[in-house]
Amino acid sequence: MNAPVVRTQMLIRRPVQDVFEAIVDPTITTNFWFTKSTGRMEPGATLHWEWEMYGAVARVIVKEVERSRRILMEWKEPPCPVEWVFEARGNDATLVRISNWGFSGSDDEMVAAAIDSMGGFTSLLAGLKAYLEHGIQLNLVADHHPDAHVDSAT
Repeated sequence: MNAPVVRTQMLIRRPVQDVFEAIVDPTITTNFWFTKSTGRMEPGATLHWEWEMYGAVARVIVKEVERSRRILMEWKEPPCPVEWVFEARGNDATLVRISNWGFSGSDDEMVAAAIDSMGGFTSLLAGLKAYLEHGIQLNLVADHHPDAHVDSAT
């Protein structure tokens, strides 16, 4: 079997600089994706992202950043690359493309990881769109698995 590659995309009706900044700046990103980060996505940075409601942490290594164009990072063990491409569509819209590959394990495990990744990144893009276009926090990440919250009061 060829190793799976996840690809998802979304048009965000905001300028490319705004969309890019929403991904690299954790003070913005925490409104629609993870709940904590140790810093901005900058070349060479090693970050820790948290999803407090799940007690989950991810180690992220930022490999490359091309301002308002592209981010290449790795996360998980073994490292799985994630590439973000930001394409301006006129002055007021951005097409965001996310690719993720490098899944490990048996064929079934790689397919399951790819499906999980596709769902996660698609929810991320939907939350990003709602937040940047309408100022709405959809709580997609927190509400995806409410029974898995480490604090059942949330």
